[in-house]
Amino acid sequence: MPKNNPDVNGRACWAVIFTSMRTDRDDRYAETAERMLELARSMPGFLGVDSAREEVGITVSYWEKPEAIRAWREHPGHKQAQERGRREWYASFTTRVCKVERESRFP
Repeated sequence: MPKNNPDVNGRACWAVIFTSMRTDRDDRYAETAERMLELARSMPGFLGVDSAREEVGITVSYWEKPEAIRAWREHPGHKQAQERGRREWYASFTTRVCKVERESRFP
């Protein structure tokens, strides 16, 4: 389900693709995820996010440039959430960073 479907208007941008398998522990996960979304929206260079979860979770965040991604990765609030995720919420995860050259949409 899209959270903030970004429109990159034909310009190149960067995407962070986070795929994850959750543990059974749910202690304040949704609250933290919402707080991280609000924090990301406040970061310079943030363009938007798409997210879906069934058995595997997939979140793709879009950024203007790699420096914005680095700032997000190193933000103290995000780092705290990352550590808690490793300890409690994720059985496994993968993060990929890639350049988006173009997009197309339907309809």
